[in-house]
Amino acid sequence: MKRKPHRNPRGLFLGAVLGAVAGYFAGRMFGSPAVGIILGALAGSALLYRVNPGPWNRK
Repeated sequence: MKRKPHRNPRGLFLGAVLGAVAGYFAGRMFGSPAVGIILGALAGSALLYRVNPGPWNRK
């Protein structure tokens, strides 16, 4: 049976927020915080959507 890769909507949101924050500071260094926020949010959400930071309810 073929396993499906991890996908998690919470990772999508968390990655977008963390990526936007990191992208803002990186963008400030390069002169355009707005572009940094957009690119950081895209990269962060794509990464954490695949990595799957865990379920909402841990037992």
